[in-house]
Amino acid sequence: MYSKMTSSPSSISAGKAIAAAHGNDIVASADGLDLTAAELDRWSNRMARMLLRLGAGPGNHVALAAVPEFEMIVIRHALAKIGATARQVPAEVFAPAATVGVTVRARRDGLSGSTRWLVLDERVTLQQYLSTSSDPLEVVELGSERIAS
Repeated sequence: MYSKMTSSPSSISAGKAIAAAHGNDIVASADGLDLTAAELDRWSNRMARMLLRLGAGPGNHVALAAVPEFEMIVIRHALAKIGATARQVPAEVFAPAATVGVTVRARRDGLSGSTRWLVLDERVTLQQYLSTSSDPLEVVELGSERIAS
């Protein structure tokens, strides 16, 4: 269970500054795992690229259904980097108004088929995640003038 988050950057440049100045500082802890500012930056870069490939981007809503709290921290940072907005999907909702979503296998069957779902606990997702660059996002990847870490 997520137990603490010491900072919540309001902008990407603030996120860069935090990661650079406090790279080894713990920003989140859950289930005996700690996440440093530098790890959060790298992990959210990977997640941002995966979401961009699915079609998420500036101004888009991304549906979040049954995402574990620890992963939610990374996803929310990724969404901030690409200019997308998180939209929680309650358990009873079948069809979120989003073209891209993130969920887990146990929840996937009850969700809309019109949404492109990134299923966190599928092997293909893990393989894609591990093979995706954690380098800072480039403006050309975002298709806008938005600068991301």
